[in-house]
Amino acid sequence: MRLNEDTKIIGNSVILVPYMQKHVPKYHAWMQSEDLRKLTASEPLTLEEEYAMQRSWLLDEDKCTFIILDKEIFTNTNNEVTSMIGDTNLFFESSNSRLCAEAEIMIAEDSSRGKKKGWEAMLHMLLYGIKYIHVKQFVVKISTSNKISINMFLKMDFIQTNISEIFDEVTLEKIVDAKWIEWIETQLPVHEVMNDYLDGDI
Repeated sequence: MRLNEDTKIIGNSVILVPYMQKHVPKYHAWMQSEDLRKLTASEPLTLEEEYAMQRSWLLDEDKCTFIILDKEIFTNTNNEVTSMIGDTNLFFESSNSRLCAEAEIMIAEDSSRGKKKGWEAMLHMLLYGIKYIHVKQFVVKISTSNKISINMFLKMDFIQTNISEIFDEVTLEKIVDAKWIEWIETQLPVHEVMNDYLDGDI
């Protein structure tokens, strides 16, 4: 999405940056994992297809993605690829209707799991979607075996609305309201949205 191509979000323990070409090889390596593909309902892609996918994430107006960086690692290395730990996404039914977004989060690095980084990154993305894309409702679809992710969204006040035995998938939803926005903001002591992310390697 062109809206966030120059945007980075700085949080307490994570930084969110646009998905750029330099991130593709590591992302592609992550997606060689059958377990990750299953958890994210993803199909295996060639490296060339992954580059094409990255380009579509940048240009298509019906989706928004950020790569999640570990803030501490980035502070020490100043290297985004080394600091990559996952990604978070919003999907829209069309570029003309962004009131409802399907949200996704993936922490791909084993060493980064269980440290609340996925929790923080998802809240940053939700707040960005509310304030900058004007999303009014969020939907998540999660594999029934992914109990950790299901419990995370339940703790974020999402409500289970459907379970599909055919797709082995749980659907949870949340309507945005002022009280929920206030709650998200209390969970994010640091949430700095900067529109000066410059990278010629798009």
